[in-house]
Amino acid sequence: MSTLNPAPSSHCPDWAEALLNGFSQVLLQRSPVCGLFCLMAILISAPSSLGGALLGAVAGLLTAQRRGYSKSERQSGVYSYNGVLLGLLISYRFDDSPLSPLLIIACGGLSAMLMHAWMQRAPLASCLKAYTAPFVLFSWVLLVFAEPVSNVGMAHSDLIRALPLGLGQVFLLDHPLAGVLIGIGLLIANRTAAVWAALGCACGIAFALWQQETDLALLGLSGYNPALAALAFSHVRQKPWLPGVAILLAILLQPGFSGLGLATLTAPFILACWLVQAGSRLMRQTISDQRLRS
Repeated sequence: MSTLNPAPSSHCPDWAEALLNGFSQVLLQRSPVCGLFCLMAILISAPSSLGGALLGAVAGLLTAQRRGYSKSERQSGVYSYNGVLLGLLISYRFDDSPLSPLLIIACGGLSAMLMHAWMQRAPLASCLKAYTAPFVLFSWVLLVFAEPVSNVGMAHSDLIRALPLGLGQVFLLDHPLAGVLIGIGLLIANRTAAVWAALGCACGIAFALWQQETDLALLGLSGYNPALAALAFSHVRQKPWLPGVAILLAILLQPGFSGLGLATLTAPFILACWLVQAGSRLMRQTISDQRLRS
């Protein structure tokens, strides 16, 4: 993901800052403090998955270091965050397999290599960003071999918990306290981004309730993609409507992946962002052509 904030001053070691930034980059932020809150959210709500998340982040970081990728990029966390998500997914769906650690290391390393290749071929700000595409692509392959699981805990879910659950689902966490900690981390990193994330999550939940998809709404499963889409454009102050457009697209795209038999994951967020980026570029090109003709 691209860094939306300048690197803050930090007194922690380089390796620790890079790892924490990897956790915060899942939320499109570069903030070790935000990353620490995300790490605490995993520790409190899914302690058995914390090792997988850290292993995936380390695998991505060491792969980038071994292959000589830019230190500034390594420090920003862009080579680690897909590994974090892949580590969480593998820990959750393949927790009984002794091969899980090796699988996490392999996927974390390959995701870093894919991210580097993407950034090399799309270096300009106007190019389509990778976001969590490596995580989604590898996950779709992995989930072919995983046993299906059903959502649990509906009896204990309510509308008050839906918003923090939506933020927690960004990290595949289904505990409201995880969402609260993630929200606090976002507030510390960037208050504007935190407001947009909450708004995007609330819109996704409200739309699911309107569509009478109560399960998706109350478990937060309809909120995390719009939240991420809002975060992706929350920094564009010249065009404040872009986050709203991204939220709407992410909401409308979510049912399509289920219809195709694919796990939703963060795919609607990625596709929504790509459509917004492509639409903005097309609009700029059209305006430029009109000016040249006049």
